[in-house]
Amino acid sequence: MEVSIPGVIGAVLGYVDWRVVGGVVEGRLRKLDRSSGPAEAAVFERKLRILRAVLFVGTVLTFPVIGYLLGVTISGR
Repeated sequence: MEVSIPGVIGAVLGYVDWRVVGGVVEGRLRKLDRSSGPAEAAVFERKLRILRAVLFVGTVLTFPVIGYLLGVTISGR
């Protein structure tokens, strides 16, 4: 399998897209945090870690692949 430059650029753009989406989602959730004590804050952080892991697995496997395929398709290679 040959790796093309447009495909790699598309994969990098997909990775950047994942970072942006993850940052926006986490920022919005942190604004909604209404933890009233350390125990509730710990539960919130644990749930946030789980969400980050799910986003990572779901989007790192998806966005770069889609970006790669779009890059290859647009370049015609």
